[in-house]
Amino acid sequence: MAASQHHCNGPVKRREFLSAGLLGLGGLSLPDLLRLRAQAAEAQKIVDHETSVIFVWLPGGPPHLDMYDMKPNAPQEYRGAFQPIATNVAGLDICELMPRQAAIADRFSIVRSVSHTFADHGGGHKRMMTGRIPLTPVETVNDAPATGSIVAKSRERINNGLPNYVSFNPSGRTGDVFAQGAAYLGQSYLPFTVEGDPNSPKFVVPNISPLKNMYDRIDDRMALLGQLDRIERQIDASHLMESMDRYQQRAVSMLTSDRAKRAFDLTREPDAVRDRYGRHCWGQRALMARRLVEAGVSFVTVVMENPYQSGIAPSKQGTYNWDSHAVNCHIWDDLKIRLPIYDQAVSTLIEDLYQRGLDRKTLVLVTGEFGRTPRIENSIGSQTKIKQPGRDHWPQSMSLIMAGGGMRTGQVVGATNTKGEHPTDRPLTPNDLWATVYRHLGIDFTESFPDYRGRPMPILPSGQPISELLRG
Repeated sequence: MAASQHHCNGPVKRREFLSAGLLGLGGLSLPDLLRLRAQAAEAQKIVDHETSVIFVWLPGGPPHLDMYDMKPNAPQEYRGAFQPIATNVAGLDICELMPRQAAIADRFSIVRSVSHTFADHGGGHKRMMTGRIPLTPVETVNDAPATGSIVAKSRERINNGLPNYVSFNPSGRTGDVFAQGAAYLGQSYLPFTVEGDPNSPKFVVPNISPLKNMYDRIDDRMALLGQLDRIERQIDASHLMESMDRYQQRAVSMLTSDRAKRAFDLTREPDAVRDRYGRHCWGQRALMARRLVEAGVSFVTVVMENPYQSGIAPSKQGTYNWDSHAVNCHIWDDLKIRLPIYDQAVSTLIEDLYQRGLDRKTLVLVTGEFGRTPRIENSIGSQTKIKQPGRDHWPQSMSLIMAGGGMRTGQVVGATNTKGEHPTDRPLTPNDLWATVYRHLGIDFTESFPDYRGRPMPILPSGQPISELLRG
């Protein structure tokens, strides 16, 4: 959110000019953020690659038995209401409500055997986001850095006029939502947060939008500075920039860079492309994520939480996130609305990356913090006031998909038992996922960063890249 603006009623000092109108980010001004990052990187070995990650986060816990690990032969109290359909990969079936993904299953892999032990949302978020066992099983304030923050630090010296880490976060809060905090790395490694619905005509990007107004405001301050005396009025823009603190230069450069403005501007996309992604919040977030990685952002988190927006009517049978307890929603009615929107956004994102030749550069990971209970529960809904089906939290098994990244696709990695309760083949942890991601990014996950006490903390304490996904 924007910090308060300083209005100039008369001549100002150079430093006042430089600070005026530069919007805060997580309580810091953009120049402060950049300065902290640069100071922390002085002795840091940085790996600079042209690779990127789009991390699609499904908070609440998507139901694996109703999406990617269906069990049609299980007892009725397990198997759910929907049928599996064949995909374009022989022997690979997914839910009938995701026909678009079924048509491109050769371009992603399903991982069915990730599990952990944290059944609370907070503990599950921290376990999945950080690759570490959290100190507490609840709440979402990190005690270890989220992966995006690790990437931001590891790629700190990349300066292309864009943030290295962006999060499309509905609430706008950066550090304590979905365990995206930077912990001991510090606030300068929090994501550049973009809130709101990109499909809304009122949508703006903080610190970047409204783009023209921001650019004009800085131009006005440049003109005001020029009025300090006749000599300064004759200094051209390049000399003026050279005299600025180098971190202020970078901040102004980002705020006024054509690269940033173009990357965040969805109006530059043809209507046909925007329609393909879907004229709803999830689709337009996915499209903007593609634009950002194409422009040079290293790590983009796309939160797909509430489908009931962008003109999609609220439903008493539905719920805000993927937390499909019977008390929250009628799980089948909710999925009938939720899954088609999800299917359109994710399948189009994967297709678009391939069509634009980004499938080796950009890795897509789609997951939530855990799966849902294989056994269906029935209880009274808080909205409907009638008995309805749902599923509870279940970290013992979950399903996710990975695409792009030059990986082997069109396959299933791992398996669960006949009721989807626990892995029976190729058991994996969240650390193995992140080891795969770090390998793609060229980040050595055995390297360490100091914690609050100066103790070296490895990026990942355990885990190995998933060999079935790797080429060569």
